[in-house]
Amino acid sequence: MAEMHKLSFLLLALLVAQLAITCSDATTPVRMHLTRTHSGSGLTRRETLRRMALRSKARAAASGQVVPGKGDPNTEYRVKLAVGTPPQPVELTLDTGSDLIWTQCQLGSSCPSCYDQPLPYFDPSRSSTVSKLDCGSPACQDLDLSSCGTRKSHWGNQTCVYTYWYGDKSVTTGFLGADTFTFAGAAAGLPGVAFGCGLFNNGILTFNGTGMGIVGFGRGSLSLPSQLKVDNFSYCFTPETGSKPSPVLLGLPANLYSSSARGVAQTTRLIQNPNIPTFYYLSLKGIAVGSTRLAIPDSTFTLTKDGTGGTIIDSGTAITTLPPHVYRLLRDAFVSQVKLKANDDGLLCFEVPARAKKLPRMPRLALHFEGATLELPRENYVIDVDEGTGRREMCIVITEGGDETTIIGNYQQQNLHILYDLAGNKLSFVPARCDRV
Repeated sequence: MAEMHKLSFLLLALLVAQLAITCSDATTPVRMHLTRTHSGSGLTRRETLRRMALRSKARAAASGQVVPGKGDPNTEYRVKLAVGTPPQPVELTLDTGSDLIWTQCQLGSSCPSCYDQPLPYFDPSRSSTVSKLDCGSPACQDLDLSSCGTRKSHWGNQTCVYTYWYGDKSVTTGFLGADTFTFAGAAAGLPGVAFGCGLFNNGILTFNGTGMGIVGFGRGSLSLPSQLKVDNFSYCFTPETGSKPSPVLLGLPANLYSSSARGVAQTTRLIQNPNIPTFYYLSLKGIAVGSTRLAIPDSTFTLTKDGTGGTIIDSGTAITTLPPHVYRLLRDAFVSQVKLKANDDGLLCFEVPARAKKLPRMPRLALHFEGATLELPRENYVIDVDEGTGRREMCIVITEGGDETTIIGNYQQQNLHILYDLAGNKLSFVPARCDRV
């Protein structure tokens, strides 16, 4: 009988252990809401659109060869969550073009080199669940650039010290830690999320003034989707001129055929780049303006063997950028079809006659992917500008990039429910009322 009790206890212990392992490997579904960086700022439509145009020009001017860990941090959308125990609120900008999650932190009573932000800096000393990761940890090994702290340094002995660069030369340096992350509406916090505690942060980040760091949604192991072990995530960006939040779903079933949908869902494959594993590449085949398909070979948008070129979908780029020769073809197609005076100072704009009672029609714009066609609604590629002086313009919200890479920005993604099927390596999209998703 004693042996039977021992065997029963052993089986129960094994069952509990297996259950613990299963739970630790389970996905953690999360629902979050994003707001735009200028949402609620009191800006007029004209000021809002001008700001977006300036950011897009800066992004285009700063774009060089796209390399790992160097996406554009000037993301338009930010999410509220909390870090630590007890939870400390932070606001991080969403970026599918990078992996690292990081927030500005204070060391002692201050942050050595941080930009101003609306909330207090995250204070690790106030969290009972925070831990510093050592330089031999798997998370530290996954960083492109890291080093080991020493006993004499303020980092701490064997602490993982990271440096993470972005395409516009912005940089964050700090220590890699792990702590509990709490999401709005969640029953409990998620322990052990690896993140960067930024102590030296410089660059265009200093001009944002709204976010406190970045939450990476890229394909790398340090991104939030990877750490949550979800096999899919989706988002739906509400119109850029509005103030309603945009939903983000991680590991939750994304019903692209719900009542919020305004069309038919389409699917295209995601392409992986071994040289730059962070980004989400798509197979873009061509572009049409009106009834004219631009004379561009398929190979123009193809990812090359050396890892350059290709087409990336990115939440962290404001508006779509095209290779220079492709942009010129697109510009010429619009100019030939829109019979208005045109000027191009980074964005192609057409002057609307003062006596015009209504805005002239613009040619349709379509992006042809492998197995799917994205017919962009007018509001996803045209800005109507009225300065109140009697001069009105219609501007095409697409600009010239700095190399052969095509980047599909978040302006072209608004009003679309976009699903990243990480397990199936596919991307699906459908026009939607994003505030109803």
